[in-house]
Amino acid sequence: MPFNLEKYLINTSEIYRNCSVPELYEIALRLEKGTAISDVGALLVYSGEKTGRSPKDKRVVKAPESEQNIDWGDINIALDEHTFMINRERAIDYLNSRERVFVVDAFAGWDPKYRLKVRVICTRAYHALFMQNMLIMPSQEELADFGEPDYTIFNGGSFPANRYTSQMTSTTSVDVSLEEKEIVILGTEYAGEMKKGIFSVMNYLMPLQDVLPMHCSANVGEAGDVSVLFGLSGTGKTTLSADPKRKLIGDDEHCWTDTGVFNIEGGCYAKAIDLSAENEPDIFNAIRFGTILENVVYDDLTREVDYSNTSITQNTRASYPIHFIDNIQKPCVAGIPKNIIFLTCDAFGVLPPVSLLTPEQASYHFISGYTAKVAGTEMGVKEPQATFSACFGAAFMMWHPNKYAELLGQKIRTSGAKAWLVNTGWTGGPYGVGNRIKLKYTRAIIDAIHHGSFEGVDMLTERQFGLQIPATCPAVPSEILNPKNTWEDKQAYDETMDKLVGLFQANFKQFQAMVNPDIIEAGPVLETA
Repeated sequence: MPFNLEKYLINTSEIYRNCSVPELYEIALRLEKGTAISDVGALLVYSGEKTGRSPKDKRVVKAPESEQNIDWGDINIALDEHTFMINRERAIDYLNSRERVFVVDAFAGWDPKYRLKVRVICTRAYHALFMQNMLIMPSQEELADFGEPDYTIFNGGSFPANRYTSQMTSTTSVDVSLEEKEIVILGTEYAGEMKKGIFSVMNYLMPLQDVLPMHCSANVGEAGDVSVLFGLSGTGKTTLSADPKRKLIGDDEHCWTDTGVFNIEGGCYAKAIDLSAENEPDIFNAIRFGTILENVVYDDLTREVDYSNTSITQNTRASYPIHFIDNIQKPCVAGIPKNIIFLTCDAFGVLPPVSLLTPEQASYHFISGYTAKVAGTEMGVKEPQATFSACFGAAFMMWHPNKYAELLGQKIRTSGAKAWLVNTGWTGGPYGVGNRIKLKYTRAIIDAIHHGSFEGVDMLTERQFGLQIPATCPAVPSEILNPKNTWEDKQAYDETMDKLVGLFQANFKQFQAMVNPDIIEAGPVLETA
């Protein structure tokens, strides 16, 4: 019996389901404007006006079954069911107006016990290939037995939301209904909305089963020891998780169950800005036939990509299946984590290169999700800017951050995993005065964590954050381990530390009412005069 979408009232004549990569290439090149093939065989695509996510246009349907669980606010913006159905109808009308639609039936989650069956209905071959890269593709037998999906994405792509519809703030709308188990996308062709929509759903569903969803990378050593690495953009998460001595489980989305860790995704969605074979060999070598290169600039004659050119967007991306990386763990499932590593690029230069955290401190830093970016240098302004993103992925968390933090603390205590704060930022002073910690030292620190080299090492307790700083680390000069020692101006160090403590405390106030007192007490304190 031929596959159809009549249950959704979609009657498009041509339906392409789980196509081969060559077929999707052929259709995209023939019919989708701005599509080409790179000199190494990747599909070059343009996502249209939107070259990144639209977080202010994301809505979650407010319904009795889930209402009490959602952390409503600027991230989880409420939508009524009637408006959701209007947008759903608008997307379906658009899909019916197309000559062809694409269907991707695949899985989210490598652990069969927790995986979701996901159906994506879209109008672009580029979107279908993207989701075939990012989800876990079923075998022919699994596809024949797929049945009804757990969640369905209606991707209306370029068709706009109606700005005069109640609660719409623009022509873009990304709507999630946990009760209908559907996601509706209007007014954006940025493929990442589909990927992160499923991640948001997993972030809601997994805590209901006592599973911790994590916006992190993960890898596993030869002895089966698992590490998960959290970190916001620019902290080195991708670079440090791609370790030739360890197998990559995944680079972005994972879950921690009672038996171990599994990757939610079947692929990687890597930043391509300034990509080079020298700095990111794994990603660079993964760009080939079957990879999507999104919004990159290339030579019209040779089709060679200029990764340094950001004239379209700084958010250039490469999407490829995880098996395009050589050193991977497949299936992407491994044991219970032994080490939890929070990466921060502290441009203030006051956090130590490595420190050990208690479970309560780990929960505090998890909720905080801190890094500091270098400010622009216009008019001589070089003051670092603190950035906080709860759980290192606030945009995708549906519960209050405390829900995830308590789950993390519980799993750390149960497993005996160690939690570490690793600063990949500045030493010897803030940006403009000090220097960036050398990558070779950070790699040596990560190796020391994996090898258990800090067992039995003397620890210095830092006074304000209460961090336990190792006195020695193999292949790292001992004098840089305590950041205050690297500053010539000790008073300036104290003042900068006080400033950072103040920023942490001010950020944490928004969470305190719902956070366990033990976690609050694990936060930093200002020293009294």
